[in-house]
Amino acid sequence: MSRKALVIGILLTVLVLDQALKIWVKTHLYYGEQFELLGMDRALIHFVENNGMAFGLSLGGRIGKLLLTGFRIVAVTLLGYYLYRLLRERASRWLLAAFACIEAGAIGNIVDSVFYGVLFSDSGPHGGVATLLPAGGGYESLFYGRVVDMFYFPLFYGVYPDWVPWLGGAPFLFFRPIFNLADVSISLGVMLLLTYYYLRKP
Repeated sequence: MSRKALVIGILLTVLVLDQALKIWVKTHLYYGEQFELLGMDRALIHFVENNGMAFGLSLGGRIGKLLLTGFRIVAVTLLGYYLYRLLRERASRWLLAAFACIEAGAIGNIVDSVFYGVLFSDSGPHGGVATLLPAGGGYESLFYGRVVDMFYFPLFYGVYPDWVPWLGGAPFLFFRPIFNLADVSISLGVMLLLTYYYLRKP
């Protein structure tokens, strides 16, 4: 496989799968609805939305949301240019795959942030399922869409030991974040990148 085909293949695969899953979740589940994957109560599809960064992190207010979306667009543009330069320099396929995964994931979440507000009606917590291209318009203006998340893996429940300061006796849950396929792609790209540079160490 050529380097160009590898990069384009990763970009298209991640973007198509990510957006197809988000659109299905958005138009079939109400906010907060969940179901088990393969009958496992530790692996769930759980529909939530967030205004910010990966794994539900966010900046405050509408200004913070707009700044975050603008930063994402600038970062993706610069990363795309760097990826183009790596292709021209015939960089390692491993390195190209890493940056392509990061780029694809970042673009996937940008699509939500920029366009979902005008493309979908709002998702209600009590049975309201969103519609694509609603007659009355979307739930927000351009650049103020919310990112759709759905993968939830609450692997371990427990209680902090009494000797733990401030937390003793309180319940804990691991793994708490809810995320999407774009987040997975970004995380995979970062891991590939770290592995690539670790293996190149003398």
